[in-house]
Amino acid sequence: MNALECTKILKALGEDTRIQIFEMLRNGKLCACNILDKFNITQPTLSHHLKILCDCGIVVAEKDWKWTYYSINCDKLNELLAYLGNTKCNGRATCECKKNNCN
Repeated sequence: MNALECTKILKALGEDTRIQIFEMLRNGKLCACNILDKFNITQPTLSHHLKILCDCGIVVAEKDWKWTYYSINCDKLNELLAYLGNTKCNGRATCECKKNNCN
């Protein structure tokens, strides 16, 4: 994972509908029709959101005859978590806020 890939994923998940779709997929694979039932959006709008999630790699699509099922790409999610987990502040694995730097 590099900074560009991380940015694409975080940008995709930074939109309210897309993060809600991601949350739904945490429970497993779903058909687009089941996802659509949970939102007050049109099918083309849902397709747009799913395309963005798939294009950044955090979600994968699997066609089964006339239906498309979506699921979280666990490998990509683990890469993202590892990339973010490698962040170090002041030589420590976790960030600390120094009083003079806090807002």
